Amino acid sequence: MSPLALAISSGALVGLALAVLVVRLLPAHVDLAEAIGRVTPARHPGRATSTEAAGTPSDSTERLGAWAARTLPSAVWARTPRRELALLQIPLARFYGEKVQFAVVGLLMPQVIAACATVAGLPVAAVVPVGAGLLLAVILFFTPNYNAHTGATALRGEFRVALAAFADLVALERAAGSGVRQAMENAARATDTRVFARLAEELARSRWSGLPPWDALAGLADELGLPELHDIADVLRLSGAEGSAAYQALAARSAGLRSAILNDDLARANGLGEQLAIPGSLLGAVFIVLVMAPFLLRMAAST
Repeated sequence: MSPLALAISSGALVGLALAVLVVRLLPAHVDLAEAIGRVTPARHPGRATSTEAAGTPSDSTERLGAWAARTLPSAVWARTPRRELALLQIPLARFYGEKVQFAVVGLLMPQVIAACATVAGLPVAAVVPVGAGLLLAVILFFTPNYNAHTGATALRGEFRVALAAFADLVALERAAGSGVRQAMENAARATDTRVFARLAEELARSRWSGLPPWDALAGLADELGLPELHDIADVLRLSGAEGSAAYQALAARSAGLRSAILNDDLARANGLGEQLAIPGSLLGAVFIVLVMAPFLLRMAAST
């Protein structure tokens, strides 16, 4: 390939990369139908969740993801972390759009670097940027999966801590004489954190749709993969349906949840302590080598 042709192709790739980045940074235009659909009271298995990207995509990333989902075969996406996306409230179309954008950026980045090197007078074989671009595109294509798993793991830990406080608040409301639904709604409105806001949103939706609040929380637990929320919903179901005392059951469930969180934190701290012991051991070994080196060199010189 001649330098002129390489420069022209590299310029075209740079322009395409800049166009993708500009589209990525454009402000999102919220679709009114989608916004109304997200707060609709209906919630049943046939209704598309936020991760299904129901309605018209609201921005360029979601439009790109919707097009890619329709055009590309399903095998390209491998395993889609639907529960993680539902927990993070990321639409499926946005997730697919980010994967495509990341892959395009990874494919074009080595081409841009090779073009800059060629302009600077450092010729690069054509196979090098092509191979590096394909490898980087594959790596960046799975970056949104890693981000979704990492973010969902952190948010599940936040959910566990918040659910322990939610169970205590509901128990106190029940002990004060509030009904099950009123106790749950008052507890969910106690703070404006994202976990409590999610619970309050689900409880409000269940009130509008006529669904029992414990069934709404159980459905949310199944959707997001939160067994702790499912346990609390079961306790509240027994409290509301059979009239059993809820204070002791909820307090015991909260205490058990806090104990499990503490055990997990201790196990994580022990693991981090073991990892910290490795650099210390290496530092001690290096110190011993530095101390023994003069004697070893003297012995080797004398022999």
